[in-house]
Amino acid sequence: MAAPETVLKPDFATKRSHFIFSDEHEQLRESIRAFAIKELAPHAEEWEQTTFPDSVFRRMGELGFLGLDKPEQYGGQGGDYYTALVLAEEIVHGQSGGLAMGVAVHTDMAMPPILAFGSEDQKQDWVVPAIKGEKILCLGITEPDAGSDVAGIKTRAVRDGDEYVINGSKTYITNGHRADVIVLVTKTDPDAGYDGFTLFLVPMDAPGVIREKRLEKLGMHASDTALLAFQDVRVPATAVLGQVGKGFYHIMWELQGERLIGAAGCVAGAQRCFDQTLQYAKDRTAFGRQIGKFQVIRHKFAEMATKIETARQLVYTTAWRFQNGDYPVREISMAKLHAARVAVEVADECIQIHGGAGYMKEYGVERVWRDMRLNRIGAGTDEIMLDVIGRSYGL
Repeated sequence: MAAPETVLKPDFATKRSHFIFSDEHEQLRESIRAFAIKELAPHAEEWEQTTFPDSVFRRMGELGFLGLDKPEQYGGQGGDYYTALVLAEEIVHGQSGGLAMGVAVHTDMAMPPILAFGSEDQKQDWVVPAIKGEKILCLGITEPDAGSDVAGIKTRAVRDGDEYVINGSKTYITNGHRADVIVLVTKTDPDAGYDGFTLFLVPMDAPGVIREKRLEKLGMHASDTALLAFQDVRVPATAVLGQVGKGFYHIMWELQGERLIGAAGCVAGAQRCFDQTLQYAKDRTAFGRQIGKFQVIRHKFAEMATKIETARQLVYTTAWRFQNGDYPVREISMAKLHAARVAVEVADECIQIHGGAGYMKEYGVERVWRDMRLNRIGAGTDEIMLDVIGRSYGL
């Protein structure tokens, strides 16, 4: 029989780590969290009214946070994919879903395809200043009549000598009002099906680019979201990003990294909401004791914690495969679907635990729900994720 002192006892207060993260990742985590708490969080309420300023990009560029996993030759830090996960997780401490999304569009949605498919000139023109925070990027996929149905895109780019003439519109474009360039998905051959799409890098100050409207949203108020029009916009042939006719495949590749980063942000946001609500449950009393001591509340936390942990492990394991050269589309789709659903469920349950206070802006949990709700729609709806997963089994 083992002596009592040799029996392992659970220590739930110990700092948890995961095998994909090294000491360097944890140091980076501390740096980003300190920055978010000190320099972002104090302005979160103000930015809900005004949107966050462009200076946030410049500041993050100075700190090296915009190129964590980008090549050193373009000014990045040369880190692995996990460094991008760390940024997605820790920026939630800035308490602004809109800001986190604006940064993610810049670093993990618009920049990767330029690095993967762009010419050296395009990388020098856009990636180098983007990593410094001196140029801001956005991505143009969704149209008024084509959201999940990417194949239904109508924005046309027609060859005219050494130029292309672009006409069409895009909507729900994050960073659309502040961006210097847009990675634009167009149709160059309407009769070629999936082989008829081409990406372009279109400067947002080009004649004919019209920022029509700043859109009002349920949540993510700190980010600017634009309705854009393109009226006879002329760009040189050198503005093509990647190969003519391969834009659909380029953008489908881009969406995988975007979805995984989004899933990581969902898990971190859910965890932060959970932690905040746990503290409330310990401080708030009803019927003479902490509300967290009631079994019904205790079980709510147990359920939430279990769901958050399942989402976290799915995200981390899938990220490990992605970092090691796999292209796990099925698992990325599962991670995005599950993490987004869990985040919304957790935010909703946290509002319930707060009671009437949860419905008030003062406590911040209502904003978490409003911001999180987009994750079940953006970068691929729940329904599209389910279809991708189902089709992967030959159905």
